[in-house]
Amino acid sequence: MKQKKKSIAIIVCYIGKLPWYFDYFVHSCKYNPSVNFFIVTDDTGYAKSVSSNIRFIYKTLSEINQLAKEKLELHVQITTGYKLCDFKPTYGILFSELLKGYDFWGHGDIDVIYGNIRKFMTEKVLQKNDLVSVRHDYVTGSFTLYRNTRKMNELFKLSKDFRKVLISERNFCFDETNYKFDAFAEGISYEDIPSEVESMTHLVRKLEREKYLVAYFDFHIIEGNPGKLNWNKGELIYRNKYEVMMYHLIKFKTVFISKNKYIGETFRISPTRIY
Repeated sequence: MKQKKKSIAIIVCYIGKLPWYFDYFVHSCKYNPSVNFFIVTDDTGYAKSVSSNIRFIYKTLSEINQLAKEKLELHVQITTGYKLCDFKPTYGILFSELLKGYDFWGHGDIDVIYGNIRKFMTEKVLQKNDLVSVRHDYVTGSFTLYRNTRKMNELFKLSKDFRKVLISERNFCFDETNYKFDAFAEGISYEDIPSEVESMTHLVRKLEREKYLVAYFDFHIIEGNPGKLNWNKGELIYRNKYEVMMYHLIKFKTVFISKNKYIGETFRISPTRIY
């Protein structure tokens, strides 16, 4: 008997008017029908149709703040949408009702165009690992999967600084590296990377060494403005050679604004525009 695929839910929070690139995000989600996406947003004005694996959860920032206070039992003060990045590792608790029955949950961003997620998040990867990152060097805020267990949903609490992070209005890049990207990219051990707070990457690397969990780190993401990306019916190819799981538009979205009303089954991404 063929074994059922492990179920995956991705939660994305966005406060404010959904930007132009959200159209590309939901378009690429459509081509990943075995992954479910929950979009938590206060923008009730998005009128375009989306695929059945996408569900909007309408909440104001104030409502999310109140939810976090109740679920985390902390006096949190989330005053900006950007601060929600620090709360990404807590989504397994904050949105536990949405995640019931899923084998894995993940946090993500909307400035992303997906390729074929399941080609990289294989059953072998999901069977073996408790946490899955799409970079080889650190935990990625734009896409990280957690096994949907109490142990992993409460993982953030093992950081000695989680309370400091969550009750502060400042952003600590807690979901990733506390802004120590370059050091982790250079392969420096977490023990030798000083930081103001123990980020999720510091924590996961430590717990990985202590054999508390099994984590997966591999390079499945394209970032920056590299160009030479082709998206074709749900597959994302770089330089006509390498298939990748996703493109993070973190820099690209600052140099290009799409006015396309229709997104086809094929498009090309240069360093400066989408064709």
